[in-house]
Amino acid sequence: MMNFPVSAASRAGAHRAARQVVCLRAQSGVGLIEVLVAVLVLSIAFLGIAALQAMSLSTNNSAMARSMVTVASYSILDAMRADIGGARNGDYNTSTPIAASACPAAGGSLASVQLNQWCSQGLGNKSLGAVASTTGSIACTAVGTASADCTVTITFDDSRAGAGGTSQQQVVTRAML
Repeated sequence: MMNFPVSAASRAGAHRAARQVVCLRAQSGVGLIEVLVAVLVLSIAFLGIAALQAMSLSTNNSAMARSMVTVASYSILDAMRADIGGARNGDYNTSTPIAASACPAAGGSLASVQLNQWCSQGLGNKSLGAVASTTGSIACTAVGTASADCTVTITFDDSRAGAGGTSQQQVVTRAML
């Protein structure tokens, strides 16, 4: 058997290789921890996005309700503009607010028919809900000989606005007819 002299360089290389094996064994499982931390961070981010989406939907529903209230107030104002004589005489005035759940009957006058349609279609639409908390009132006063100053007040439940929103909202629209 022949003994070859081992150089210092080959001994150092063997020692380096042994240290690398030891270092690799010491780091086993670190990659798994990194993946778990990344999954945790992504999970928290996705939960934040889901909460943001839920808040966005509730705010969007609230905005839709406000838009429907505005459309309802303009609708009755346009009906009164078409019947300016009735508006000047106070035919559209309400002594107590009209509840969307108890619309007045359509009588023989144009004003009573218009108020019935406004209540059933404007105040009682699906986005506001035909509930007792949704109410509307009208007050018109004659101005001069051919016009009227009218105020339409609609109160509705806006609890769908989520945190930060008050449940009862009131929209007041004033117009000269």
